[in-house]
Amino acid sequence: MKLGTSSLALPLAALFAAFFVAPLVVLVLLSLATAQGAGDFTLSHYLQFFGDRFHLSILGETLWLGVKATLVCLLFGFPIAWLCARAPARWQSVLIFLVILPILTSVVVRTFSWIVILGRQGVLNQIILGLGLSDEPLRLLFTETGVIMVLAQVQMPLMVLPILTVLSRIDPNLGDASRALGAGEWRTLWRVTLPLSMPGIVAGCILTYAACITAFVTQTLIGGARLIYMPLHIYQQAVGANNWPFAAAISVIFMVAVLLVVSLLNAYGRRYERHV
Repeated sequence: MKLGTSSLALPLAALFAAFFVAPLVVLVLLSLATAQGAGDFTLSHYLQFFGDRFHLSILGETLWLGVKATLVCLLFGFPIAWLCARAPARWQSVLIFLVILPILTSVVVRTFSWIVILGRQGVLNQIILGLGLSDEPLRLLFTETGVIMVLAQVQMPLMVLPILTVLSRIDPNLGDASRALGAGEWRTLWRVTLPLSMPGIVAGCILTYAACITAFVTQTLIGGARLIYMPLHIYQQAVGANNWPFAAAISVIFMVAVLLVVSLLNAYGRRYERHV
């Protein structure tokens, strides 16, 4: 007896409903609950969030942090992916291993290592002082600059691997044809390689952006209590203030905002593919 495709998908659908859809439904219902928990539903928590500039500023700063960290990852990730794609097979394996090495380490361990590196007496400041680039230690820890640096290093594999996958599938004869027609290396990169690698760039930006703005451990340990982003804000409302309905409402708003940005990036990638 042969099972249909729909029958084979039932276990996966049940797992998806139980561990993804159901928690989201509970989260939305909790965000609509009153503070007294009497079973009534209200939109007051959403109105409280959108009516306060402080909450809106945290949302905006978090989304903007993801943009800056993603751009840094793209700026350094594309050349790394390009070198990996052009390297010989033996060196390519070494480069890929170095790229994915941060994933093999616990995020807590990596973050504490960066605390040691970015401190006033850390390795980075010692190098800067030793080279005479500054007269006093730079303030890197508990700053947005430090958060972006750590996020870029931690999430770099999410940018490099999708771009590397696309670059590896580009026919090298296209670059040879471009150079044969008189285009130099930079023009070939800009007019041929970059447009053809756009699907990988968009995929890497989506993965990196979503990971950067939800990186609770990195944002909290490197940014400290002075830099409040949405993950820490949700934690403070839920655990510190014990206001679970409001924390749930913030979570829903944050999730929708992230999905909106991801949808815009995905739409841009689809639109670009039609014109390549």
